[in-house]
Amino acid sequence: MSLTLFLIVIIAAFAAYGMGRKRAYAVVDGAVTKLHSRPSYHGFYTAIFTALPAMLIMPLWNVIAQRMIDGAIRSNFSNALDQMTTPQVEAFVRDALAIANGGVVSFRDEAKEQAAQLVASLQATSSLLLSICICALALAGFFYAFRQITPVKRARHVVERVIRGGLIACAAVAIFTTIGIVFSLIFESLRFFGQVSIFDFLFGIHWSPQSAFEAAGSDASSADNSIVFGAVPLFAGTLLITLIAMSVAAPIGLMSAIYLSDYASDRFRAVAKPLLEILAGVPTVVYGFFAALTVAPAIRGWGESIGLSVSSESALAAGLVMGIMIIPFVSSLSDDVINAVPQSLRDGSAGLGATKSETIRRVVLPAALPGIVSAMLLAVSRAVGETMIVVMAAGLAANLTINPLEAVTTVTVQIVTLLVGDQEFDSAKTLAAFALGLVLFVITLCLNVIALRVVQKYREQYD
Repeated sequence: MSLTLFLIVIIAAFAAYGMGRKRAYAVVDGAVTKLHSRPSYHGFYTAIFTALPAMLIMPLWNVIAQRMIDGAIRSNFSNALDQMTTPQVEAFVRDALAIANGGVVSFRDEAKEQAAQLVASLQATSSLLLSICICALALAGFFYAFRQITPVKRARHVVERVIRGGLIACAAVAIFTTIGIVFSLIFESLRFFGQVSIFDFLFGIHWSPQSAFEAAGSDASSADNSIVFGAVPLFAGTLLITLIAMSVAAPIGLMSAIYLSDYASDRFRAVAKPLLEILAGVPTVVYGFFAALTVAPAIRGWGESIGLSVSSESALAAGLVMGIMIIPFVSSLSDDVINAVPQSLRDGSAGLGATKSETIRRVVLPAALPGIVSAMLLAVSRAVGETMIVVMAAGLAANLTINPLEAVTTVTVQIVTLLVGDQEFDSAKTLAAFALGLVLFVITLCLNVIALRVVQKYREQYD
């Protein structure tokens, strides 16, 4: 229903634009020079007043209506819900909404069926009232704007202010989303650190959150919980796999970018670069299968042939395949940055007698270093955030080791593992995911700061 109303409002806005533009021509008998604003601005002015109020009321209405429906379920079925725990109540409401909307639930009973009927009735009433409200707002806005169209009307100023406000709102969404993510991580992490010592979490060497979860119903103390929430093995595994991946992606990606930008012919570049970038479009689960079914057995067979003990799931297998996956990021971004270096720098170096390789080493790469650092940072972030390859090729074992032939796990894999299924967000096991996320956020922030300092330093040198 909301999509239908949205499309109706969009169509009404297009119609209002045409009628407003036609009205602007009519009030001056076609003499456009007599208008303060061009007819197109009057059309946009009419379209804005027709569509904008309706667009603003739709999300607000949906939020309020959903809360009212939730409250109606809880009040009408209070006798049954009073005997349930909070997760059970939330599951009941969720199932009732799913049944009302034609979804499939695992368990249905008479109470849920009655709640679904109530939801369907309330949703129908809400949709009818919303349709009436939107039509009334659209018509009122159209007639108001249509009557405002006169030769002296400053429609352009209004339209530009609305557009500027929209751009500010888009920027504000990004800013407030970031702030919301940060505060949610901080608040949930503080709840976790209220149960587990931050020192034990950051410097502990044993990670086994399932032990704490299994002991949640016993008399296990928070000090005992702290023993099993040592995140050092996760940080070590993340660092080990990232280093292996970057040792593959950085040299291959950078060398391929140098070749494509300065050595390859236009015909070869036109074919090779798209083929290289195809790797970026391959789903990570495909890389995971490749690592688990091809690379990991090959490494294990190679290791056993020379007398080494290699785990069936190893950091080396995951890191190698992850490095292959990251090559397009490094190559494409580095190639764009190297091509952006002014040709005059290359010509000046050649004029002084430098060879092409000397020009690349001493002129092009230093000039492109800020962009190359950004490319490497993006590649590191991609490696740190990868999950599927690690699950399939490196395993879930939180081993504290620097041996790439053993199984390890990473922070992101453990975050996914901790949040799988229906969890209560008041246990240390579940809250540990937010603490891990906060640590990753801080690490990424530090990497960005370092990259920014490098960029600023070399921009001052080459501007």
